[in-house]
Amino acid sequence: MQLQEKRHYSPTEYLELEVISEYRHEYIDGQIIPMTGGTPNHNQIALNVSATLNFALKRQPYRVFVADQRLWIPKKRIHTYPDVMVVAGSLEFSEGRTDTITNPLVICEVLSKSTRSYDRDEKFAAYRTIPSFQEYVLIDQYKNHLEQYSKTDENKWIFSEYEEESSIVTLSSIQFQIILSDIYDKVDFEAKE
Repeated sequence: MQLQEKRHYSPTEYLELEVISEYRHEYIDGQIIPMTGGTPNHNQIALNVSATLNFALKRQPYRVFVADQRLWIPKKRIHTYPDVMVVAGSLEFSEGRTDTITNPLVICEVLSKSTRSYDRDEKFAAYRTIPSFQEYVLIDQYKNHLEQYSKTDENKWIFSEYEEESSIVTLSSIQFQIILSDIYDKVDFEAKE
């Protein structure tokens, strides 16, 4: 997809380009931003988390998505692809779409050096405008480190942090636990990017 510098695209124009594009892009209030490919560690972590969630939530009213599921955040005019999402109940779609959801309950992002600050700040602020959103998990791909934000009330979030391999991460919005060492199974911290 050829993109022009500084051009503002409408969400509709973005979606028309995105469906035919060979690569994924985020849309942030008129700007189309190419998404970089993930590292093996990034992909392994996302797979470990999504597979464990999917297995734990089978036959329950939850759907687990990994990497390629587009999310629309209307209040911030953002289309993005979270690393892992959990949706409770029925999927709610962006108006006129069947490929873009709007109602995640849990979002997990695997941090990279280039997106770490954005994921913690602007992206988290955007996610908080989604009424169904209750839990945010940030996973470092370079060391044992996980940050968890759990919504307790309107505009109130509890922060938890995990670094020990034996730590048990418990989600508050769904009945789910995972040991930190299972999140990092087959992850090679010595690998070069």
